[in-house]
Amino acid sequence: MSVSGSGTLRVVAIADADSFVKWSASLLGGVPGIRPHLLIVRTPLTVSVEQQRTALTGTGMPAENVTRISFAETVGWLEGQRPDVVLLAGRGPFVRLMGRVVDRLTRRPVVVAGMPGMAIPAQRGALDYRRYADLLVVHSHREERAFAELGRRIGVGVPTALATLPFARLRSRMLAPDRARVLAAEPHGSSRGAMLVSERPDEGREKREPATDIVFAAQALVPVGREERAEIAATLIRAAEADPGRRVVLKLRSRPGETETHRERDSYLDLLPSRHPANLVVSYDSMASALSTAAGLVTVSSTAAVEAVAVGVPVIALDSFGVSKSLLNTVFVGSGLLGGRAEVVAGRFRHPHPDWLRDNYFHPSSESTWWERVEQLVAMRRSGSLPARVVPAARGGAMREAWHRASVLGGEDRTLRGAAALALGAPATKALAALRRGRASADGDTWADASTDFTLEPNPFHDSIRR
Repeated sequence: MSVSGSGTLRVVAIADADSFVKWSASLLGGVPGIRPHLLIVRTPLTVSVEQQRTALTGTGMPAENVTRISFAETVGWLEGQRPDVVLLAGRGPFVRLMGRVVDRLTRRPVVVAGMPGMAIPAQRGALDYRRYADLLVVHSHREERAFAELGRRIGVGVPTALATLPFARLRSRMLAPDRARVLAAEPHGSSRGAMLVSERPDEGREKREPATDIVFAAQALVPVGREERAEIAATLIRAAEADPGRRVVLKLRSRPGETETHRERDSYLDLLPSRHPANLVVSYDSMASALSTAAGLVTVSSTAAVEAVAVGVPVIALDSFGVSKSLLNTVFVGSGLLGGRAEVVAGRFRHPHPDWLRDNYFHPSSESTWWERVEQLVAMRRSGSLPARVVPAARGGAMREAWHRASVLGGEDRTLRGAAALALGAPATKALAALRRGRASADGDTWADASTDFTLEPNPFHDSIRR
């Protein structure tokens, strides 16, 4: 069953935070023949106008197809637009809240959800909050297996479909020797491989300005300790001092006063001394722009590593603080990308092992069938054969519903009930979270189990969406 010949599909992504804006716009940008729109809802995490401009660079989402809106306006806006598909792009509580908005629409679209980058380990909350979507988009075969196993463990069944991570699409900077490394992971005789080899036969002989920058992709969540983050700042200084002729670029996602998807407690700007090498610079440009002049990328576990691989930039995924689920870097085990701070200073960057690529974000494009699955779901919904997956009312009644809403919207929720719910609910939620962590420790900690790609306990980051 398909929707071919039934008109151009209207697809609306609903997002707030920077990483979800970039991901959703990029994901839709890879689908030909649709009418895409990005609806940015105001929450404490919503991108600034400047962040929005950076996030949308290169995604193909026209500026006129982006609308910034309050939560109170979303139902009316969606009723007027009547989308065929809604892509919910935000942290879990945001997805649940917007799912309730979709439930109120007179003409129900197909609901798709997903995560904006690498999602190993597959976390219980990530799946649980998205359990009422019609489809969960994952970006690697490894993620497919991890979320399937997680769903079996917690009794949550959400259909999944494989997409190519938008930032993993092979792009023009990848030189012939690097591209050959990636193609080695393709099935023998892959038509995709043949296409890439013949795209630009002279690509390996192109003349371009030498790329010399070392780019560090900063993350808010990892490492969490101030001392560890200070060690990274010191490493960047040493790298800059080791070769004054190259730039060391501290790539940040938000300027002072802006927010991002996750809360950063110890900013690298605060950890750098006021007097540091002149060739250590800060950038707020897009990652694509930073990589265009990069000789190597450094990160702990950012999806920027995948973006770098896609354009042939070698990588060091820092293992100086260990390799663990709590550092979100177990995905790099077996990749050949793990390395320490001394290797960063020496500039010993590396490309991934071919055997790692296909299972981790660089599968053949023919295996990315998520959009075909969406079209099937649209046809089923139109025929009445796709039941609605409705978000149930919160246990605890209207006050609990108000808590859910206010905890996502923050100051954007101006209701008295929301204010009361936050005042009462914040201490109770903190106590409940501590109780759950205590039970997790008693029952066994899957965050410490390196043999699996999923977790069952709450994550250890204490990363509230309220700012």
